[in-house]
Amino acid sequence: MRTTTPATTTTTPATVTAADATTPAATTRTASRALPLAGAALTALTALAGLLVAGAPSAAAGPTSGACGPGELCLWAQAQFKGARHRYELADVPIESCVALPGSTTAKSLANRLGRPVTLYQSQECAETAEFETYPGDGTWVPQAPYQSRAFKIWER
Repeated sequence: MRTTTPATTTTTPATVTAADATTPAATTRTASRALPLAGAALTALTALAGLLVAGAPSAAAGPTSGACGPGELCLWAQAQFKGARHRYELADVPIESCVALPGSTTAKSLANRLGRPVTLYQSQECAETAEFETYPGDGTWVPQAPYQSRAFKIWER
């Protein structure tokens, strides 16, 4: 800034006020530095979301072959819902009783569409000295059980 007086000329340095910091030029410089960071963050979040969705099992997806209707427990002889399928409903199975699979049948995958938890047993007598695992009801799909299941129990809740 220049001021002229009759005797002398003086130059004073310009001061920047808060109003000057919000000029379009200042905003453009700040935004141009922030945009690459925001874009990188958005790309990383999108990739992470894709991994989470791809890796997460979906209770609604169900098997790729065969079917298990609402209110049923379905057990397949092979992994990935393949092989012979056995279907059970609450009307046909006593609650909290050990139900052995017929003959020498075993199950390697299951869908629990009952509204109750189900425990699968490695033992045909539902012995807890062998392997066993409880699966929640209302849409649990297990493409590969950790062991050959030979019996199950349906629990009250």
